[in-house]
Amino acid sequence: MTRLLVAFAGILLALPASAAAPTPLDRYLDALTSLRAEFVQRVVDSRGVTVQEGEGSLLVQRPGRFRWEVRPAGAGTDGGQLLVADGRNLWFYDRDLAQGTVKPADSSLTATPAMLLSGSGDLHAAFDVRALPRAGGLDWVRVTPRAGDADFRQAKLGFAGLELRRMEVEDKLGQTATLIFSRIQRNAPVTPAELEFTLALGADLIGRVVD
Repeated sequence: MTRLLVAFAGILLALPASAAAPTPLDRYLDALTSLRAEFVQRVVDSRGVTVQEGEGSLLVQRPGRFRWEVRPAGAGTDGGQLLVADGRNLWFYDRDLAQGTVKPADSSLTATPAMLLSGSGDLHAAFDVRALPRAGGLDWVRVTPRAGDADFRQAKLGFAGLELRRMEVEDKLGQTATLIFSRIQRNAPVTPAELEFTLALGADLIGRVVD
């Protein structure tokens, strides 16, 4: 689950479009400064068996900042997991375990889907990006990392115009997480406090903070 969470967050932090023929993903990233959305999520294993269902919210501010929150079905507001990139550090907090981890954002987001929406680098140099046939009323793009140490095998993104409506990410273990987005706001204002992380009182922290 943690690997998929990092992968999702990465896909929604993106790079500027390259000189290659533009795909729906390139057009989506053009002039994108921020994104707010809610989603429902379903994770299936390699046999197609559902292993988790939940919902959450996403906030992205380019370059390099996001807040990604996932709550398993029935967990309530006190359960679930939180991932925050504040521009320097990548924070992961598990509310059920009352445990957090922190890593340097630059190294943690390299070769992950997070690099797709982080706002630096060459999208097509780091990923094989291919437009797929239109299906289900959406324009689809498949993204495959070129690096062998990436956190995911491939991701498929479905667009309706300039709205990202659906995302499917397959990890190295064969699990596939599908997210369906709603209440999407493109380039909405973001306050600094929304992208700050504060460790809960009494929670454990693993790692060292980059100042």
